[in-house]
Amino acid sequence: MASWLEDYALIGDTQTAALVSRTGAIDWLCAPRFDSDACLAALLGDARHGSWTIEPRTPVKRVRRAYREGTLVLDTEVETDGGTLRLTDCMPPRDRDVNIIRLVTATRGSVALHMALRPRFGYGLARPWIRLDGTAGTALSGPESILLRGPVPLREEDGGIVADLVLHEGEQAAFTLDWHASNAPPGPARDAAEAVSDTERWWREWSSCCRFEGPWREAVLRSVITLKALTYAPSGGMVAAPTTSLPERLGGTRNWDYRFCWLRDATFTLYALMATGFKEEAEAWRDWLVRAIAGDPGAMQNLYGPTGQRRLTELELPWLPGYEGSRPVRIGNRASEQFQLDVYGEIMDCLHLARRVGIHPDADAWRVQRALMEHLETVWRQPDEGIWEIRGERRPFTHSKVMAWVALDRAVKDVQHHGMPGPAERWARLRDEVHAEVCREAWSAERSSFVQSYGAREVDASLLLLPIVGFLPATDPRIRGTVAAVERDLLDHGLVRRYRTTPELDGLPAGEGVFLPCSFWLADCYALMGRRAEALALFERLLSLRNDVGLLSEEYDPEARRLVGNFPQAFTHVALVNTARNLTEGGGPADHRRER
Repeated sequence: MASWLEDYALIGDTQTAALVSRTGAIDWLCAPRFDSDACLAALLGDARHGSWTIEPRTPVKRVRRAYREGTLVLDTEVETDGGTLRLTDCMPPRDRDVNIIRLVTATRGSVALHMALRPRFGYGLARPWIRLDGTAGTALSGPESILLRGPVPLREEDGGIVADLVLHEGEQAAFTLDWHASNAPPGPARDAAEAVSDTERWWREWSSCCRFEGPWREAVLRSVITLKALTYAPSGGMVAAPTTSLPERLGGTRNWDYRFCWLRDATFTLYALMATGFKEEAEAWRDWLVRAIAGDPGAMQNLYGPTGQRRLTELELPWLPGYEGSRPVRIGNRASEQFQLDVYGEIMDCLHLARRVGIHPDADAWRVQRALMEHLETVWRQPDEGIWEIRGERRPFTHSKVMAWVALDRAVKDVQHHGMPGPAERWARLRDEVHAEVCREAWSAERSSFVQSYGAREVDASLLLLPIVGFLPATDPRIRGTVAAVERDLLDHGLVRRYRTTPELDGLPAGEGVFLPCSFWLADCYALMGRRAEALALFERLLSLRNDVGLLSEEYDPEARRLVGNFPQAFTHVALVNTARNLTEGGGPADHRRER
């Protein structure tokens, strides 16, 4: 069974998602929401903790796969000595329950197949009770139940449901899986071929709205389709990834649950959606943001569940060995309890952008922003855990202070340019004070660079955002010096690390891959500095890291030449879209965001 991240493709119904390997195994499926405790398959590449496989009984000679253009319908062609089959996987847009359609077609010769569904609920802890009825099988565990329908009689084997069949050229067989509450009846059977066609049509109608044109349209379109799949449609929230505990370093301990919505992704996400023509999704994201943060600004979190849930208690699951031995496996995320000053800037910037680009105004948004600004005025001097959510001692991180400046700057502009009521003069004075303090306390004359935190010597890739958010022009000598310092200290095989990890700084064992969004930021900086050839070369290098179906994770291990971190990663695909736009004639988000 496949175990490398590169071996997986994503399918989803904009409410949950699954990962499908090259060999036809679904090794990860969450239901009914991204953050549900009820995982059908709990660990990539480890059948003991859940999988659903459809594979030939004879050796495989070659595998080719691709999404159907403009869709999240996946075709995998498997060639054997006896014949060739096409496995089509999709999740139709949700009506009530989770549905997975797996349609198998013999396109040449004859192929003997073995289907095995071994569901494990509760993150691999619970083996379900199996009940069979001819060509249908039910797996039941507490509140969850799944119904498998197949073309041939099913049998129970090794705690799962299996079947064998032979397909001859031109023949087709369908397996469908329906997830429903155990105290409710399952939905009606669906015609699999019709469901695939309906799903393909739905995605093509949606993706036809993409207005990005340029040499990277295919990569951009695949990224926005991925972002749509990571959106929880009922609320508009977008999760960072559909997975948990895929390590930032193979065998390491930096393993986090990313099935939540991060506030710091707000502005980048809004730009990516608006720049590609998806205003409805951008508005839904803005509305989710306002609902999530409404209330006491002092109680604002850095991340929330897909519907805005606040309680994201972090737990470890000791019964799971972890992806390639990377432990612990975690669910929930303690970063939700941290103080991260930068999110105030992201919220204010995102809502300011929404007004600038003409998203339908939200009557409550400015009330929420006013409350946030009043709170920010009292807390901006405090140290925090920063953009990278360190688990060591709080520090006065430069990026955090810069984002406090962003919050003040956008608040002033909302008053001056959009007629919002507020103390613009007071905010403008504080904005100038914050700017002066950062330029004084975060600048190292010795290094000719801004540094990670006040008084530090180290640089941090988040400093690449200073010109992008408009703190200083990219042509300012201080920005040029900072970019040079990042190149000297953080480039690894031509890609960018977030910072030099140490137990003293972040309270965790050192070591992780290069952080792909940071590498896109460097390309953005190159473009803003007029170093277009370098920007293009770096962007093309990053595109080459995508797997065969166009997906990227959070990080990349340049030594092992493997994707690492949770997968696929929304923030990475957002960065890809924005950099493609920045490199397109006429300017992009980096130019737009820094306009004064």
